[in-house]
Formats: sequence, C-alpha cells, structure tokens
Amino acid sequence: MKKQVRFVSYFFVFLVFVGCQKDKMDTPPTGSELFVSATSITTIPKTLLQAQAVTAGYGQFVSQIKYDVDFRKIIYKTNYKGNLINVSGLLAIPKNFPGTPSMLSAQHGTMFKYTEAPSNFPAAFTGFELFAAGGFVTVIPDYIGFGVSTNVKHPYYDMQLSGTTVVDMIKATKHYLETEKVAISNRLFLVGYSEGGYVTMAAQKELETNNASTLPISAVAAGAGGYDLTGMLSTIAGAPTYASPAFLALLLQSYNTTYNWNRPYSDFFKEPYASKIPALLDGSKDQAQVNSELTTTTSALFNPTFYANLTVPTAETTLKQALTNNSFLTWVPKSPTRLYHGTNDEAVFYNTTVSTFNRFKAAGANNVEFFPIPNGTHTSSIEPMMLNALPWMLSLDK
Repeated sequence: MKKQVRFVSYFFVFLVFVGCQKDKMDTPPTGSELFVSATSITTIPKTLLQAQAVTAGYGQFVSQIKYDVDFRKIIYKTNYKGNLINVSGLLAIPKNFPGTPSMLSAQHGTMFKYTEAPSNFPAAFTGFELFAAGGFVTVIPDYIGFGVSTNVKHPYYDMQLSGTTVVDMIKATKHYLETEKVAISNRLFLVGYSEGGYVTMAAQKELETNNASTLPISAVAAGAGGYDLTGMLSTIAGAPTYASPAFLALLLQSYNTTYNWNRPYSDFFKEPYASKIPALLDGSKDQAQVNSELTTTTSALFNPTFYANLTVPTAETTLKQALTNNSFLTWVPKSPTRLYHGTNDEAVFYNTTVSTFNRFKAAGANNVEFFPIPNGTHTSSIEPMMLNALPWMLSLDK
C-alpha cells in the first residue's frame, strides 16, 4: 500500500513537472531571450539619403527625408521547425529626432540573391530605409533564409514563419533599444510590398492574435501581397502564360523543403527546368536572371501531369491544402489597415487583394480600406502606395 501511495505521489509530481515544462515551452520567448547581438554598420547624413532616394526612383520622397540615420545589423532568434535559429535584419535609427520616435517594421519584397538582404546595407537598398530618415525607428527583417540564416531555405509564403520572424525582430529590437537607452513611443506601424505585403499581413495576424496587449498596432499598409494563394493558383492554372516564373519555382521549392515533402523537382517542372532550378535558387542570381532561365509559358514550364492536376479537385491535395492553410481566408484584421494593388499587376494578381478586401468587409472589418492603383504594374505601384501610406502613418503618429 505504501509503495502504491509513493508511486502515485511520484507520478503526480511527474505530471506537474511535465505540465510546467509544457507551459514554459508554450510561452513565447521574450525580447531578451530572442536578442543575440547588434553591430554598427554606418551613419549616413540626410543629404546622401536624399541623393540615394533620387537615384533609386524615390525622388518624390526627398522632402520627407529630414534626419541623418544610424544603421545597425541585428541578429536575433526565431522559431523554425521547433528550434530557435539565428536570423538577422537591419535597424535604422533617426538621429536628433526632436521627440520620441515610433517603431516601424518594413517588410521587403521577394528576393533571390543573398546579397540583397537588408542587413547587407549599404550594399543592399530596399527603399524602406528612407522611413528612418522620415523619423521612424525602422526595422527591416531579412527573413529566414537570408542574412545569417542562408543555411536554411527561405519559407516563401508560409504564414506562421513569415509572421513570427517579423514579430521576433520587433521584440528583440525593443529589448536592445531599452538596453541602449534609446526611447521609442508605444506606437507600432507595419508596411510591406509584394511578398512584404503578405509578410506584413502575417505579422499583423500574429500580433493581433498573440501579442495584442504587449505590442498594439497603430496602422498597417500592405501592398500587392498574395493573400489568397488558392485564388492565385486557380488563375495561374487557367492562364497560358505567367510573367514571373521565378516566383513559382521559389514557392514550390519553399513548400517542398519547409514541409519536408522532398519530392523531385521533376514532379513539378518539365526538363530542362527541373534540373536547372536548384542552381537558379542557390542565392547567387537575382529575379531577372532566374526568370531568363525559365519560361513564361505555363504548359511548357510545368510537368504535364502536375499542370493538369492543378485543376482537378481530388489531385495535388497536399499542395492545395498548404496553399489554403497559408491564405487569409478566415482571419479578420482589427487594426487600421490600408491595402494597395495595381490594377495591371502581372506578377501578383490584382484580384487577390480584391477578394481579400471583400471578405474582410463582409466579415465586419471596419478599419480596412482598399486603394486600387489605376494601371499600376507590380513594379510601378510601389511609389504610389508609399506616397499614400507615409502621410497617413505620419498623421497617426501622435
């Protein structure tokens, strides 16, 4: 009898221990736990930033560039497949700002070349660095697969990993700024375009769902993101051509590695493209170079069986379920949000934002606005979006 009581007691203690360990693992890491290091890169005066803006095609923003900026590389941790890995990003701090600046997290578009990662600044330039010259403490995550994490394949259009990578950089950076006695306000802004539009919405969902009390959002501006991946797939499957086959190669590589499908590329693509893709996506080539080695004719790019199965409801169900899981089909934003999209976008279709916005409104989202950009292409719509988003955010930064 005593042995049985002792066993029950030990078993109870074991259950309590396991429960405590589970709670500990389920608790999101704090900024101090996520932060790894910060390295000074350079300080650039506003005059040089103004010149850089003109060179990069952002001449209309010159009047908004008011401050010199300190640039630093941040290394922090984020969760990838159950393990904390080191990732990186760029931190830009305006100098001699007269008040207490707010934080803005800016999410860049699709990148293929490792040297394009934001933390490689000033060799790399996304354009979002200019927000710091306008008075925001700006963070620009590299994303998993870039910067210090090139040993991992980029999880392109994975909602959870996209969102937590951004949120973890915000947390780590806020901790770092506290240790450096750099004061910031409690306002937080999110902005992104193309893949960055999708990543911005993923971060917004993560913040509103799991961090609403500690990291409230002031405003969100998201442009030309593939929020409705199922709708994107249907359009691509029914079209004879697609303007940016590099995006398709990157998406299928991402899902194949992130979800451990480990299918041969020949399952998805015809030769010679199937054999080319690993080298095309090795981080040494930019988007234009990858596109030039592929074809815009979808029937010539895809494996015939795979291509036919895209329109068969009972085929390629694992892929289609992954696209559904990573689409914004049920969540509704709470924060003030502006969506932007060019009506002639050839790479991320205009209708993906239309359908997403309509669903948000039907679900009762009162803080969401949609700004179509007439005749805007995927490239030409960036500047009109920013010319609308920046003044709006500045008006809310009070």
